[in-house]
Amino acid sequence: MTALHEGPAPTAADSGANATERFKSDKVGSGVANTPKERVDLLAREVLGAVHDTIRRHKVTYEEYNALKAWLISVGEDGEWPLFLDVWIEHVVEEVATEHRQGNKGTIEGPYYVPDAPERGSHGSVPMREDEPGTPLRWTGRVTSTDGSVLDQAKVELWHADDEGLYSQFAPGIPEWNLRGTFSVDANGEFEIRTVRPAPYRIPTDGACGKLIAAAGWHAWRPAHLHVKVSAPGHELLTAQLYFPGDEHNDDDIASAVKPELVLDPKPAADGDGETVVYDFVLDPVSA
Repeated sequence: MTALHEGPAPTAADSGANATERFKSDKVGSGVANTPKERVDLLAREVLGAVHDTIRRHKVTYEEYNALKAWLISVGEDGEWPLFLDVWIEHVVEEVATEHRQGNKGTIEGPYYVPDAPERGSHGSVPMREDEPGTPLRWTGRVTSTDGSVLDQAKVELWHADDEGLYSQFAPGIPEWNLRGTFSVDANGEFEIRTVRPAPYRIPTDGACGKLIAAAGWHAWRPAHLHVKVSAPGHELLTAQLYFPGDEHNDDDIASAVKPELVLDPKPAADGDGETVVYDFVLDPVSA
């Protein structure tokens, strides 16, 4: 199959602006306004203290300080705060937030989630273009609670990059809901999703985050992955990414988001058309 993307690749500024606006509309509203002053004081002092300790320990010069200051300003000017925080900070926040869970392991959401993707039933395909590039992938699974009971009102939201590593609504020339869908489960808690295998991709490198990557001698690659949010009444929301074995960046993901429990085990489809994979979800009940 040939690539279907037309037009220039998305820039860091464009991706950053989209991610910032999405964050403002979906996430802003709690945060500091509902955090006690004592908690803000504690966290702010400890973060600043860690910075001060680093400066003292490594004898940071004024030249290095001014370079940092210029870089921080450019992160804001390029609109890359969502990218910076999601790539280098979120995985630790997620680890702390979900360390109590007995069910499936999760990982970071990342900057490319869009709510209200089209409903596709319990057995269906994500919206995709005619002759969508990529290896066809048929995924079946089941959603249960930690006590083994079926969660027949569960929903699975799926979104992922295309065969060129691009996300709809964050790259030009791609249909709005391409490779984004919301799936219910049947009476047995089961679902079947048909999509295509996504490609690995590099995070945008033409902005401030790319300058940090180049200056530090890092790479900018994320392994191929499927994003999911799995929800059910009375249970904690699970946000995860599912990875593919053999990806060269599973062990050095720039976002440090890969966990062994999240690696899939795809098999060749019986009819020779693509791959099949089975992956189930166990959700934790909301604690009283």
